[in-house]
Amino acid sequence: MGVLLSLVAAVCYGTSDFAAGIGGRRGDAGAVAIIAQPLTLVAAVVAVLVAAAPAPTASALWWGAAAGIGSGIGTLALYRGLATARMSVVAPLSGVLTAALPVVVGAFLGDRLPWLSWVGVAVAVPAALLVSLHPGADGRAQHSGVAEGIIAGVGFAVLFIALAQAGTDAGAWPLVPTQAVSVVVVVAAALPPGRRPAREAWEPSLRPGLLSGVLGGLAALAYLFATGFGQLAVVAVITALYPAVTVLMARFIEKERWARLQVVGLVGAIAAVVLIGVG
Repeated sequence: MGVLLSLVAAVCYGTSDFAAGIGGRRGDAGAVAIIAQPLTLVAAVVAVLVAAAPAPTASALWWGAAAGIGSGIGTLALYRGLATARMSVVAPLSGVLTAALPVVVGAFLGDRLPWLSWVGVAVAVPAALLVSLHPGADGRAQHSGVAEGIIAGVGFAVLFIALAQAGTDAGAWPLVPTQAVSVVVVVAAALPPGRRPAREAWEPSLRPGLLSGVLGGLAALAYLFATGFGQLAVVAVITALYPAVTVLMARFIEKERWARLQVVGLVGAIAAVVLIGVG
């Protein structure tokens, strides 16, 4: 059951990102994020009610709020990258950085990591470089969506690092301030004075934003339930493969082309995530 729920979480996360990218292309990525993020807050509240965890400490809540800053920045960067660049670049690049950076930071903080995790980090670096390349109109390698993918990866890495500092004793409680702060960050960044999404951009963003938010919330709940049925390492590794879902949907629905080097990078990114998770 844990493996099945992990697969559900991965499919929901990957489809949620794809829907957000499509909504951003038809409307506005900021509008999609504003519509989707409050639904993830609802999911966090549901998770707290379902898990029935003990009252959290102030420290856990503060770390949860810090995680929300990374979540908000990462979400907005990811959605904008998926909307304006190649999904097959942005999704795996952000995914591999999200997996690798917390490992490196953990090592600096004193964690003793198994050699498999370090192999995963070593594989992640060239994989991230290769996946950021794609063939241009003249057949030469060009970069597209790299900045958004890096910012998203760093943002989500901050999310996971801060949640790790919050600890597991508080259960799902830290997710509530995480998602609340994330909503504030997304709204503040997406609605700056003079740069608000045009009125006509909201309607085409509505359905994809709602779909993205619902699927993201379902993914979070599926992941939470999965951790109760299976080993956390296995659940985390399977769920972390969600960028592959986004990439495959971009390939077969949006008809994005893959260069040979990019295929190598995609395989390397998946291998890096698995190695880090197993380690």
